[in-house]
Amino acid sequence: MTSLDKPTEHGNAPTDHGNGGQDADSRAVTEAALFEAFGGVRGMVETVLPGLLFVTIFTINKDLHMSAIAALAVSLVLVAVRLVMKDTVKHAFSGVFGVAFGVVFAMMTGNAKDFYLPGMLYTLGLALAYMITTIAGVPLIGLILGPVFKENLSWRTRNPGRKKAYAKASWAWGLILLAKCAILFPLYWWADTTQFGWVLIALKIPPFLLAVYLTWVFLAKAPPPIDVFAEMEAAEKAEEQRKAERERERREA
Repeated sequence: MTSLDKPTEHGNAPTDHGNGGQDADSRAVTEAALFEAFGGVRGMVETVLPGLLFVTIFTINKDLHMSAIAALAVSLVLVAVRLVMKDTVKHAFSGVFGVAFGVVFAMMTGNAKDFYLPGMLYTLGLALAYMITTIAGVPLIGLILGPVFKENLSWRTRNPGRKKAYAKASWAWGLILLAKCAILFPLYWWADTTQFGWVLIALKIPPFLLAVYLTWVFLAKAPPPIDVFAEMEAAEKAEEQRKAERERERREA
């Protein structure tokens, strides 16, 4: 445990929510961090567009190869656009890998429905990860958002109110994703490819927005994050001042 992770007597986290301006600032910071972490509207478009293109083309001509190639091509175009604009590519890259795995699965089996299988398995794994890490005391959503809020893991030991909020948010994500899997996996076996594809597209955004909204609600009510980077900078400046003071005393002696 580093000095920055040690519990403080007063929690070192502002807990006064009586100040309306402070609450508004906290909500604004939370909204901005969530927007950055989950990619915003553009990230959602990049997540949905390849699958939408796949199911649209397959619905029209039932051509697995053309559908898969089109989905992969649009994913690569989205990454290229990000690179040209010198923007972050993490959301676009995750889309490319997801689409590429789907294309490989579908091509190997010859079953267009398998295009969606890697994403479904990933969703199931992610749901379990959210719940297991929460039970273990290190909720996954806190591990994801801690660096975004510049608090790293300080919420685990120094900000119990925030740790509780992350636990609630992680449960929300886990249960929402698990409910999505409970709909999709039976349909994978029973529905035809086009029906299944359109249901999957319809379930892309609403559950995601619900999980993000609940995360915002829990975090907006929680104590503000502890900026560990600001603390480290302050500690470094204090150390420099102490060195300068000692040097000045040595010269005067």
